[in-house]
Amino acid sequence: MKRHREFFTWSLSFLDVICCGLGAVILLLVLTKIGEPAALERAVEALDGLVESLEQELHRIRGDSTALERDLVARREQVSVEREAVARLRGDLSRVQGEFAASGEMSQVSEIIKGRLLAAQQTLTDEMKRLQEQSARPREPESPIGGIPVDSEYIIFVIDTSGSMFTRAWPLVQKKMAEVLDVYPKVKGIQVMNDMGQYMFSRYAGKWIPDTPARRRAILELLRTWNVFSNSSPVEGIERAIRAFAAPDRKISIYVFGDEFTGSSIDDVLRTVRRLNRRGPDGERLVRIHGIGFPVIFLEPGMGDTTGTRFATLMRLLCQENGGTFVGLNTLRP
Repeated sequence: MKRHREFFTWSLSFLDVICCGLGAVILLLVLTKIGEPAALERAVEALDGLVESLEQELHRIRGDSTALERDLVARREQVSVEREAVARLRGDLSRVQGEFAASGEMSQVSEIIKGRLLAAQQTLTDEMKRLQEQSARPREPESPIGGIPVDSEYIIFVIDTSGSMFTRAWPLVQKKMAEVLDVYPKVKGIQVMNDMGQYMFSRYAGKWIPDTPARRRAILELLRTWNVFSNSSPVEGIERAIRAFAAPDRKISIYVFGDEFTGSSIDDVLRTVRRLNRRGPDGERLVRIHGIGFPVIFLEPGMGDTTGTRFATLMRLLCQENGGTFVGLNTLRP
């Protein structure tokens, strides 16, 4: 009997399913590979745009930062200027308050100064008395300003730049210096130093400042803020001026502005100046010495008057012995 072979119908269907699934997977892989470059390109373009946007934002921020830094520097400079202005205003306020406080005593100042100078004269040494008793030298015809000879060809200012002078008497110092310059419309040379012998213009140390309108304006302008160290004694400045500039062929006047003498001995100063400021061939001293006394110490509340009296005594004797004139002021009002 012939045997028939059996076929399983389900096995063919299974193979069909497997083949279809494999084909689907291959199709998906093909489709994925085809779409990937376009997606990557879009992603790169998006990133490039983002980078460019960020770079533009960075440039903008840097520009804003530079502008802010410039504005900050300008504001700091403005603050510095304002602080200086405030400091000057405080100084002016202090000076005005001091003058106002002293205004009630002005009616008695003249008598007080006269009395104290008289007391100082009574205590002078024999040498000072001898100098005071010497007859005053005759004045030249060129003496129209308070008895001060104005025939000098060169003038030197020796100015006390101490704190007492700068805070209390400086406006008056500026005014008196301008008045002295006006007395000499034209000279061959000018020099300015403080009572310590420090030159106002270092480039003219040991040399004469040319007398021009521009130089005079520069001197008065710098004097407004000239506040260098001082020991409140005119001796060093006078000695340096004589040593550096005295000459037989020059007519020189020294103008001393001050309020006190803190040195140890008036006699020693007189002897030193007498030795330095020798007499020329005509018998006259090489340099005239004039003095202007500012009554700062007499008007300063709570301060003694010893150094102020000694300054007035010293300058009277120096001026008398060296052909000059001493003027004692009785007010600090310009």
